Amino acid sequence: MAATKTYLTGVKPTGEPHLGNYLGALKPALEAAREYDAYYFIADYHALTTVRDPEVMRHNVRSVAATWLACGLDPERTVIYRQSDIPETFELTWILSCVTAKGLMNRAHAYKAVRDRNAAAGNADLDAGVNMGLFNYPILMAVDILIMETDLVPVGRDQAQHVEYAADIAGSFNHLFGDGYTFRIPQGVFPEGDASVLPGIDGRKMSKSYDNHIPLFLPENKLKKLIRRIPTDSTPVEAPKDPDSSVVFQLLTHFADADQVAATRKRLEAGGMGWGELKNELFEAINAEVAPMRERYEQLMAPDSELDDILAEGARRARERARRVLAQVRAAIGID
Repeated sequence: MAATKTYLTGVKPTGEPHLGNYLGALKPALEAAREYDAYYFIADYHALTTVRDPEVMRHNVRSVAATWLACGLDPERTVIYRQSDIPETFELTWILSCVTAKGLMNRAHAYKAVRDRNAAAGNADLDAGVNMGLFNYPILMAVDILIMETDLVPVGRDQAQHVEYAADIAGSFNHLFGDGYTFRIPQGVFPEGDASVLPGIDGRKMSKSYDNHIPLFLPENKLKKLIRRIPTDSTPVEAPKDPDSSVVFQLLTHFADADQVAATRKRLEAGGMGWGELKNELFEAINAEVAPMRERYEQLMAPDSELDDILAEGARRARERARRVLAQVRAAIGID
């Protein structure tokens, strides 16, 4: 019988999750945990490149963990941990930095994007605004993957470079020290369908950077108000409407069952259903799914909840693997 593959994903704690995160990342990852040996981590040291407020960092770390658990992650089956609780990660980061070419880092998308913005702004210093955390980010991300002996990493296609870098860096180490230890070469797992491009309230991809997102655990009354604010045209109630041009209907297809979606499409196309009624349907469909999760999330965010104990146990289990991998790497490079 083949060994179970290891599936790893990380979430940077930079803000509250939204419905796009839930459908595009959280749900697929939770489904994968039923099939694979799953490790999910909160990438708090990655967030340090931009988050400067310690209270915000503490809140966001707990929020990410509580979100996973509220959405259905089983900590008995899936290892959930904070990146910062695995010190072996940071020793391995230095080791792999020593086998990684600077030229490879020069081609990282995030670094190039900053340089391009500086060039477009006419700034002679193309590295303005770049800290070494941003520049070295791909190596730390590679280590997150490699130290857990990861086989599969779920990423959007625009983030495929991160997995490619991990494979390249692992290959460099294996070429130099493969007689002593060989890293597994990870592969990316890419989203199917269109959940990864859930529309926001303005029709563009739902994103906090566009300020068009719907927070996952928004209180019920605020959720209803936000949905009511989604722009629609002035087509009269009795007139036929094109469901496929409606952001409200597009969102409904992700939360209502197939029968409800088909019936709603028919009513819109025939005329007689107004945008207000459609928005009410959307609210009911979303709220029915998220209300139990919202309640569980609020329980976990309480100071005396079991959240910290779950994270501590996850760290213990993750460190068992990290220690073993690092010990073999140290022996391979001659530092026993």
